[in-house]
Amino acid sequence: MTDYVAQTIRKIDPTRGDRLGDGTPNDNNRVEIGPTQLAFGEWQQAGLTLPNLAQMRHDRWARLVAALSARDFGGLLMFDPLNIRYATDTTNMQLWNTHNPFRACLICADGHMVMWEYKNAPFLVTFNPLVKELRSGATFFYNSTGDRGEVAAKGFAAQVDEIMRAHAGSNRRLAVDKIMIHGLRALEGVGFEVMEGEEVTERTRAIKTPDEILAMRCAHHACEAAIAEMEAFTRENVPTGGVSEDAIWAELHKGNIKRGGEWIETRLLASGPRTNPWFQECGPRIVQSNEIVAFDTDLIGAYGFCIDISRTWWVGDHAPTNAMRAAFAHGRDHMRDHQARLKPGVSIRELVMEGHQLEPQYWAQKYSCKMHGVGLCDEWPYVHYPDGWIEGAFDAVLEPGMVLCAEALISPEGGDFSIKLEDQILITETGCENLTRYPFDAALS
Repeated sequence: MTDYVAQTIRKIDPTRGDRLGDGTPNDNNRVEIGPTQLAFGEWQQAGLTLPNLAQMRHDRWARLVAALSARDFGGLLMFDPLNIRYATDTTNMQLWNTHNPFRACLICADGHMVMWEYKNAPFLVTFNPLVKELRSGATFFYNSTGDRGEVAAKGFAAQVDEIMRAHAGSNRRLAVDKIMIHGLRALEGVGFEVMEGEEVTERTRAIKTPDEILAMRCAHHACEAAIAEMEAFTRENVPTGGVSEDAIWAELHKGNIKRGGEWIETRLLASGPRTNPWFQECGPRIVQSNEIVAFDTDLIGAYGFCIDISRTWWVGDHAPTNAMRAAFAHGRDHMRDHQARLKPGVSIRELVMEGHQLEPQYWAQKYSCKMHGVGLCDEWPYVHYPDGWIEGAFDAVLEPGMVLCAEALISPEGGDFSIKLEDQILITETGCENLTRYPFDAALS
C-alpha cells in the first residue's frame, strides 16, 4: 500500500495534516465523536470559523472551577450526561446514560477533575488531558445493582471522600446535580453537606465562551442544512401522497446524523389538524396536500450543541386561509417584539412582564414560555408569560454570551391549526444577534 493510500484511509480529511480545523486529530479511527467531512465542507463554503476545541474545553473547566470558588464549595459532582459533556466534552451512550446513570465527574475546588467511566470503556475519556483521574464504580441504579445498590453507593461515596480530602481539605460542601437516593444518603453518611449542583452548572453553562459560540454557529448551520433537506422532501413528496409525518421527521434525523450531530430530544412535528393542540408527537398520519406542517427541532447537533428552531410550512398549491395568515403574522410580531428587547442588563422579570401581548383567542393555548436559554440542551433561564411568573425564581439579568430561544405558538382555542415559530438568539455586548437564518414560509407571510 502506498503512503498516500495509507494516509487517505487513516485520515478523516486527506487534504489536511495531523489535525483538523477544530484542533482534533485527523484520524479516521479516533475515539472522540465529531463533525463529518460533509459538515466541514459546508462550513468552509459558508465561511464559518471553526472552534478551537482544546481552548473550549479549558475555558469550560475554568468557568466551573471559578463557580466553585465563588460559592465556597469544595467540589462539584455531576451525573447528568450533559453536565459531564460540558465539563469533559466526553460522551458515552448519552441517551442510555440519561436513565441509567453509570458515569460521574467530580471537579474539586483546586481544579482536579476525576471521571468515573464504564469500566469496559475507559478509552472514551483519555483524549482530554484535563481529566486527571479515571475510575469506575459510579453505578448504583437498580437494574444494575439490584438490592445491593446501597452497598455500591457507599463504595462510590468512599471514593469521593478520598478524593475530596486530598483536593478540598476540610471543605465538605459538595455540590451535586442529579443522584440516585442511595448515593445521596451515602454522601451525607460520610459527612458531606450536599449542595444544589444544578444551580452551579446551569448558571455556568448560561454564558457561552468564545469558542462555544463558534461551535454553536457551526451546529446551527448544519441544522439549517438538515431542515432544508427535510423541507425539500416534504414539498416534493407530500403532493404525490403516502407520506407520513414520521417519514418527514426522519429526514431531519438523517440530515443531523450525517453531519455529525447526535440526537433529537422530542418528536414535535405535526400536520393539518394535529397541530392543534400543539405538542402532539409525530406519527403515522399521512400528510395531505394543502395542509400546514409545523415542527420544533429540539436537535442536539454537531459538537453536542442544541439547535432549537421552529417553523411552520404551508404545503400545497392552494392558498392558506386568512386565519392562518393572520396567526402567522401575529407570531412574527410576537417574536420581533421580544427579540428587540434582548440586550445586556435587561432583567428576566422585565422580559416576562413587558412586550407584545397575544390576542385573547390565542392566550389559552399559548406556549409554556416566551423564551428559554439554550446550549447543550434547553437551559436556564426560563422566561415565562406573566401568569407563570414565580417571585424569586429568576432574579437575574441578561449578560453577553447568553443564548435564548424566542418562542411563538399561535394556536386558536378550538381551532384546526397552530403556527409554531422559534429563533435562537445570542446576547452580544451591545444587543443581540439572531443566529437563525432559516426563512419563514412566504405562502403564510
